[in-house]
Amino acid sequence: MSEQNLKQVLAKKQAILQGDADRIAKQRAAGKLTARERVMKLLDAGSFVEMDALVSRGEDYAGVITGYGTVQDRPVYLFAQDFTVHGGAMGEGQAAKICKVLDLAQKTGAPVIALCDSAGVRVDEGAAAMNAYASIYNKMAKLSGVVPMIALVLGPVVGGAALMAQLADVSIEASGVGQLMVYGPQVVSAMTGKTFDGKTLGGADAMAAQGGVALTAENEDEAISLAVQVLDLLPGSNAEDAPIVDTDDLNRVLPAIDADDSDALLGAMADGASYIELYKAWGKELRVALTRMGGRTVGLVAGNAKENDGMLTPAAAAKAARFIRFCDCYSIPVVSLINSKGVAVPDAKAQSWTMITAAQLLYAYAEATTPKVSVIVGNAIGQAYVAMGGKANADMTYAWPGAVISALTPEAAVQVLYVDELKADTKPALETRADLEAKFAADVADGVAAAKAGMIDDVIDPAETRKHVIAALEMLSSKRESNPPKKHGNLPL
Repeated sequence: MSEQNLKQVLAKKQAILQGDADRIAKQRAAGKLTARERVMKLLDAGSFVEMDALVSRGEDYAGVITGYGTVQDRPVYLFAQDFTVHGGAMGEGQAAKICKVLDLAQKTGAPVIALCDSAGVRVDEGAAAMNAYASIYNKMAKLSGVVPMIALVLGPVVGGAALMAQLADVSIEASGVGQLMVYGPQVVSAMTGKTFDGKTLGGADAMAAQGGVALTAENEDEAISLAVQVLDLLPGSNAEDAPIVDTDDLNRVLPAIDADDSDALLGAMADGASYIELYKAWGKELRVALTRMGGRTVGLVAGNAKENDGMLTPAAAAKAARFIRFCDCYSIPVVSLINSKGVAVPDAKAQSWTMITAAQLLYAYAEATTPKVSVIVGNAIGQAYVAMGGKANADMTYAWPGAVISALTPEAAVQVLYVDELKADTKPALETRADLEAKFAADVADGVAAAKAGMIDDVIDPAETRKHVIAALEMLSSKRESNPPKKHGNLPL
């Protein structure tokens, strides 16, 4: 009798789990994997344990697959929205399953991966559906900084679902199938009287350019692969350190590198020249990347002088601030490779936004208690030095020969300091100015002068940069620092 009952139960379970064949066919016709296929691609073979597999609402299960498993033998929790059930729209049943996953992740200290594919909210559930979203936001906000959260945009992710991707630490969008939007094309077209499509509003390229996602991928397989690579560089929670993986020579010297070549500099500093750059298409004046140095995970922040002459824009400052706070959440050291002429002169209507984002960058560096090592490879002008490389905001600060450390650029400083010389000199004006700029850079604003004044720790051979940074990180690995007791600071927003 019990054997017969088991067969009946298994048959019912299989009927629920296999889903609707017609809807699954439509999902595949749209070039998308099913929710269950995504889970199996992400997790180690045979490791998935599904939770609440038979939870239902009416005739449909809740529209999301939840559970846990391992990725490269490390435990993770996950939820995968199922677009074949009401377009993956959020309702009470789906929210309850997701909240359970988030609760368990907090209790056990394991990362969360969200596989997002949702048309929004189940309108037929009314206010209950809105409260369902609110319950997830509440738990994600409280879980932020406790365990890493990675969100993959693998289909239309609209309205409330889009906010889940923003609350995650790292968001990844698959080109072709991903669409991350506040409102869908029909709603936007109706509101504006103009025609839009999903790719224009929320495609991978559009979101990357706006900073809406940290990474983009050519397809779902690459998006899942990127999630695995990011996870490999992160700890399981804020109570542990990221895994140490020795893959490169600790004493490797750097080849001759132009300070303005940020590509070469990032590759030379990283173990095995391997790094994952986040927000690459947004705020290009600063570049941020996760990598390993000496086997330890670090966050690299590098000035990109080839963009906007190295002048920081609000987007660049906001990007770096978010990245530094992310690293600090999980005690990931921050290594800053400074080459910036300061904050760009803002448009008259953008004065406040420029000030706010510059303050965000300064605040993020100042608040971070994780080890911070700065190397001034080119210019450290004004706020670029104050926020990123100043002794107040870095545990160790080095400079390359030829670095310029000053409140103003040499061009601006000459205009202020050498007014009489410019008037009195009989040389052609351009020649006089060039001589004075060179004199200021060499005698007043160079690294040696800064070291004598105690503004930096040493002027180092560029070839030895990696060795110096790794040695500093090793000494700082036992750093213990905490901010004054408080509920939280008031980050400029």
